[in-house]
Amino acid sequence: MALVDLVMPKLGESIMEATILKWHKNAGDAVKMDETILEIATDKVDSEVPSTAEGTIESILFNVNDVVPIGTIIAKIRTGATEAIAATPAPAAPVEDVIVPYVPVAAPVQSINSNTLVNGAIANRFYSPLVLNIAASEGVAMTELERIPGTGNEGRVTKKDILEYVAAKNGGTVPDYAKQAPVVKAPAATTELKPVVNNAGLSPTSYSGNVEIIEMDRMRKMIAKHMVDSKHTSPHVTSFTEADVTNLVLWRDKVKTAFEKREGTKITFTPLFIEAIVKCIKKYPLINSSIDGDKIIVKKDINIGMATALPSGNLIVPVIKNADQLNLVGLSKNVNTLADNARNNKLKPDDTAGGTFTLTNVGTFGSLMGTPIINQPQVAILAVGAIKKRPVVIETAQGDSIAIRHMMYLSMSYDHRIVDGALGATFLTAVAKELENFNSNREV
Repeated sequence: MALVDLVMPKLGESIMEATILKWHKNAGDAVKMDETILEIATDKVDSEVPSTAEGTIESILFNVNDVVPIGTIIAKIRTGATEAIAATPAPAAPVEDVIVPYVPVAAPVQSINSNTLVNGAIANRFYSPLVLNIAASEGVAMTELERIPGTGNEGRVTKKDILEYVAAKNGGTVPDYAKQAPVVKAPAATTELKPVVNNAGLSPTSYSGNVEIIEMDRMRKMIAKHMVDSKHTSPHVTSFTEADVTNLVLWRDKVKTAFEKREGTKITFTPLFIEAIVKCIKKYPLINSSIDGDKIIVKKDINIGMATALPSGNLIVPVIKNADQLNLVGLSKNVNTLADNARNNKLKPDDTAGGTFTLTNVGTFGSLMGTPIINQPQVAILAVGAIKKRPVVIETAQGDSIAIRHMMYLSMSYDHRIVDGALGATFLTAVAKELENFNSNREV
């Protein structure tokens, strides 16, 4: 017999730790090779950790919600054991699926725990993606979901709970707890100062007036940390330009229906932007690099990250690997698949690892331009704004004229330690020119 260490796996070059979400196995349980033992989460993606050996769980070294550095031993597996080892209490009872925190929009002034009743609902409770998906597909509002008493760990709603509620609702027999709506008197507006510990935990902060305090969810906390770390790491400079993308817009309008019918996927602006970025990275390879101490690491692989909004409002950055080796059809299929998987919590750790340059489309939300924060350890990130029709001056051989054109602002933040203003502005202008000179007669 031998003991095999199960370690926290490496989930990407910029990820140094992960949070334990759920143990599928307890001490004393038999486990097979590659069988899922636990679920973990980083700021980028949730993932399953498989067993690296067949045997019996000898011990579990960390609890649910513990933050564990990459490479740390988290459990031990005894191989070759046929007899069951006496089970020791697990750190925490397993919970169903990946846990996604939900914070109600209307929370009371004071902090609330998982058992606090707000208008008859259990607020600040956790829901798994499976439960949330069932609720969405069955038309169960969040106010209804919050009233369902959960039978899972710490009162969480399980798949069985939500399905039973849906069946009762569809059968016309709404449970009594769904009808009850005891009213909790809302705190009156007041100027009383309530001491609250600030994020640094150094001294209490007071809030006056009628305020609402919402606890950040796990992903938002990690995003906040990485954004602050990025600003501390890289001296950010942002350059701006604009592009006349009329040819690109008209071409896409012309081919999108036939493209979707032939390829089985939509063609959005994102793969067209990525195509232009890739061409310019080949001209200016220093943009596709990172820093290691006083060394510049120029990446030969061109892996483009694309910032994608999740239903929760958080952002995640799936990566298109070897984007320079894909044609427009391949880029479109990769973009759509990764975006769909991101929105449905189906991304794998590898889907968000290895990015060398990031594109974010702030125009999706109606913004004209933005000043994005660099996705470490990359050295640049490009943002594209909303495409708007504007009157602009057109220069022709016959003279200047005013025409209505599709215009778009581009902005790029870059690490001034290695990307000077000349290179940053030159690269950004090159991308704009690539989009402006789009061949409106090209074949897909």
